[in-house]
Amino acid sequence: MSHINVTINGRQYRMACEEGQELRLLKLAESLETRITNLRGKFGEIGDARLTVMAALTVCDELIDANQRVQVLEQELEGLRNVRNQASDRARATQVAVAKALNAAAERIEKTTQVLNRTIGGGVAIG
Repeated sequence: MSHINVTINGRQYRMACEEGQELRLLKLAESLETRITNLRGKFGEIGDARLTVMAALTVCDELIDANQRVQVLEQELEGLRNVRNQASDRARATQVAVAKALNAAAERIEKTTQVLNRTIGGGVAIG
């Protein structure tokens, strides 16, 4: 477990994180600090706690929107997978039908060839 210091709303906090996650935690704290700074610019000094809560709420709002977009995209992806599977099934059915048609045609050609061979073979000898 690693420990790092982050600054949020002008205050230092010692945070624990898993090894290798230090940079991510620093970026998260920096993002929150940026939000607080932007809110302070819009609303002025309205209190540290209120700014922090407002910043957290904006993050939650974005997270909810992102989760909704992910759900929509997952539904679209599922629909596309279904379409792909249906197209694949149709392609297989078409391949089977084409193969059967080719086999039937080959059988008819073979029978016609046999009939012709018998007709030619039973006909007048050339010589």
